[in-house]
Amino acid sequence: MRGSQVSVASNLRVTQMRVGEPIDLIKVVSSPICFLVLFLGSDLGFSDGAFVFGAQRQDSSGLKETPGGNSNQLIPQESKQLKPPIRLISKDQRTSFDGNRSFDYLKDICKIGPRPSASKGMGKQKKYIQTHFESIGGQFLQQEFIAKSPYSGKNVKLHNLLIRWHPERTRRILICCHHDTRPFADADKRNPRAKFIGANDGGSGVALLCELGHHMESLDGVFGIDFVFFDGEEFVIQRPRDQMFLGSTFFAEQYSRGIPKWRYECAVLVDMVADKDLQIPLEGNSLHFARGLTEEIWDVAREIGVKEFVPEEFKFIRDDHLPLNEIAKIPTCDIIDFNFPNPTAGNIYWHTREDKIENCSAESLGKVGAVVLAWLHRKQRTEK
Repeated sequence: MRGSQVSVASNLRVTQMRVGEPIDLIKVVSSPICFLVLFLGSDLGFSDGAFVFGAQRQDSSGLKETPGGNSNQLIPQESKQLKPPIRLISKDQRTSFDGNRSFDYLKDICKIGPRPSASKGMGKQKKYIQTHFESIGGQFLQQEFIAKSPYSGKNVKLHNLLIRWHPERTRRILICCHHDTRPFADADKRNPRAKFIGANDGGSGVALLCELGHHMESLDGVFGIDFVFFDGEEFVIQRPRDQMFLGSTFFAEQYSRGIPKWRYECAVLVDMVADKDLQIPLEGNSLHFARGLTEEIWDVAREIGVKEFVPEEFKFIRDDHLPLNEIAKIPTCDIIDFNFPNPTAGNIYWHTREDKIENCSAESLGKVGAVVLAWLHRKQRTEK
């Protein structure tokens, strides 16, 4: 994500003019294989416009084969993948978000190392996410698209990952994060070409959703829940040449071109939510595009006593919620602490080697997760 220095009090109305280049300058290469969504298991049967989900088979060679048997669409699997521990819980514990277990997931993710788009680390993390959510009852899909590599300028395959809960429900809520890390610690004053872990920026959203997934099957109500892990949020080496938000832009474009029979009524983005000194103000673009949703979430935080959700307006942040709001027209709120490590020091750990597990907190993950889960319960109760 990228922050602007413009106060919410500003009267400027055009998001792009506040923060830099327009969102419509983001370019994702289109091709016949750009929207390939794979599902391990039975076909969900969606063929609504651009949202087409196909079944996936795996042969003895360890290659995944898409329908039709086209050898050009075989996706090789790495022989050595991390397998997440299956941290099961009894049903009577499912009402409470477990910050400690979420932090354990964050530790696992950080052990993989850096996870830039199209890297081996990203491949290992993708397998980790798949294995975890399948083990707790989620339906795993992936949305493949093509983007220009900032390293070589050549086309590479990136993947948004989708987890579905209660797929039969046509009214749906989207909970999302990005799962890639910056290729280099380009804000690190000592070594801007260093690789870094991305525990908070990249890892924290994944870890929060890994824990939140334990509570989804038992979430009764009218809404089905989808988790989306966006790829290419910061597949960036040189600014402004390299564009951000590739995965969320592609996802939003496909959704807007062919609205499926089911629809997203709102979305919540979580990013940089494991900061030890957690303070989450009301983000400017969230208020601009989805004020009712944003204030609703902060009201829930107040009701359950999470004071770290600060009811004060903050700067406008460029993040994956912009394509969802502007292109897909899904009201989306960004829950983000953009002062890492704290408001006094500023955002000095962002995109540096200090973005590591030691500067993250199980307590912070627990508080954000508790708010999101409580809000989901409220939505299910109030919308009948």
